[in-house]
Amino acid sequence: MQIQLNGETIELPAGSTVAVLIEKLALAGKRLAVEVNEDIVPRSQHPEFILDDGDRVEVVHAIGGG
Repeated sequence: MQIQLNGETIELPAGSTVAVLIEKLALAGKRLAVEVNEDIVPRSQHPEFILDDGDRVEVVHAIGGG
């Protein structure tokens, strides 16, 4: 299936979850926020939130500083 990730099309296996996407991007354990079709997906739902073909996903990294 294809999704839009931060404006770019990428391929994922059908039935992939947000957690699978984060692992594929080598971002596991990082502080980030994930939005799917303009809705925030809480970190607790990443392992069970299944992505669908055509979903628009935004992954934003938390940056510390001040």
